[in-house]
Amino acid sequence: MDISDVYLGLGQDAFAHLIRGISIGKLKTYQIYEGFKVRAHLQKVNTETLRKAVPRLWERIGSRDEEFSRDLAQAILVSHLEMITAILDFTGVPYLDSSGLGSLVSAYTSCQKSGRRVALTGVNQRVLKVFEITKVEPIFLMFPTVSDALEALTNAGTA
Repeated sequence: MDISDVYLGLGQDAFAHLIRGISIGKLKTYQIYEGFKVRAHLQKVNTETLRKAVPRLWERIGSRDEEFSRDLAQAILVSHLEMITAILDFTGVPYLDSSGLGSLVSAYTSCQKSGRRVALTGVNQRVLKVFEITKVEPIFLMFPTVSDALEALTNAGTA
């Protein structure tokens, strides 16, 4: 499946919503503003020009312009980095030693600094006890299954 197929599957209204969510500031921060402006065939990029360009951009997606689709995906991604969540499935992990705990806390810290969340799933009682003893249990979102985590985090993003 091509990226353009994903956009087309969303429909034009949802596509327009994605375009309106592009952050000009983040495009500049991640140094993709100029490249995006050129590839989108825009004189300048701001909320108004993006809104007006939706029909033309939709047309390019409809023509299966995959290079543009990838550039657009990158612009959308950097505009919504805070929505990216790490879900770590602990199903089948029998225990957690201090080294593993240190790595997990380090990953959590990295995610927090970039505005992302960390969720753990399938944590057994033995591993949970390590979290409780070391007092790190409250920093992690925990769910019974990956499906539960995805559902909760997806709904939290739309509430």
